Amino acid sequence: MISFHDPWMFTALLVIPFLLWHFRRRPRPAVVISSIAPAKKVARPRRLRVAEIIFLAAMSLLVVALARPRSPLGSAVERRQGLDIVLAIDLSGSMQAIDRPQNLSGEKFIQELNAGKVSNRLDAAKAEIRRFIAERPNDRIGLVGFADLAYSFVPPTLDHTLLLERLNSLEIGEIGERTGIASPIGTAVEKLKRSTAPRRVLVLFTDGANTAENQLTPRAAAELAKEFNVIIHTVGIGGNDAYAVVSTPFGSRLAPVQGEYDAELLHDLAKITGGTTFHAADSAGLKRVMAQINAMEKTNIEQPRPLNYREYAPGIALAALALFFASLVWRCWRITLP
Repeated sequence: MISFHDPWMFTALLVIPFLLWHFRRRPRPAVVISSIAPAKKVARPRRLRVAEIIFLAAMSLLVVALARPRSPLGSAVERRQGLDIVLAIDLSGSMQAIDRPQNLSGEKFIQELNAGKVSNRLDAAKAEIRRFIAERPNDRIGLVGFADLAYSFVPPTLDHTLLLERLNSLEIGEIGERTGIASPIGTAVEKLKRSTAPRRVLVLFTDGANTAENQLTPRAAAELAKEFNVIIHTVGIGGNDAYAVVSTPFGSRLAPVQGEYDAELLHDLAKITGGTTFHAADSAGLKRVMAQINAMEKTNIEQPRPLNYREYAPGIALAALALFFASLVWRCWRITLP
């Protein structure tokens, strides 16, 4: 299908009627006579000469060339994601716990822990969230941290460099030791309720039960999220094979800790808003969960995008130039005729 890159250039065709008027205008008389009445009876309108017709055709072709007619050689479908997502991360003291990977024996776990190859729950979550952010360049993503209360570190933004910098700086215990689950939901809803994105999502990561007292209960906060069309996905972090590093008079040692997150509450929060609840027992589990969320939360906007064009303007311009030259040659040839 032929289209024009600069269709406004067709306004130049308005000069053609002026040229027609100019060419058809009678030349001024060379001899003065007393009356032209007898001549009017036999006079006929002046006809366009061949050279003038060729000139007008050349002008028309030149205008068409300036409008740049072209046709696409092929097209590709361009897909973009356009979601607003808030990631709410538990920063309470329990996030220091280290979950033993299911594929490691006790001895191997100790070796990798001493070598710094095994991370605590917060660092494991950070690593998978960084990967998640990198795979969603077209989404506005925000960051909320919570413990006793919630704090919005970054509102939903496309500045993922700033987002990653703030994510890397999160520390356990910087906003309290307990776990308040209602506050991050309310904070996320406040950031998302005016969003114009086709889908608004909160992903809440926690390894603990709701132990902080707030005026708003977690389930009431979820109802508020539902009112503003915010979908909540919950991720319960940690399993029963987890340990905390504790200091003793004889040095540091590992003390076992039990999984404490409230699975029933997290399930209810997701169900109220139409979201999904996940469980990540260790870092590998977190990786699988984030891959699932990444696959679920995609709103594709498909739009054909031409790959390249065939341009007709150069050929039409050459034809116009040839006609201009033909007009000149014809005019000169007529003048030299005996």
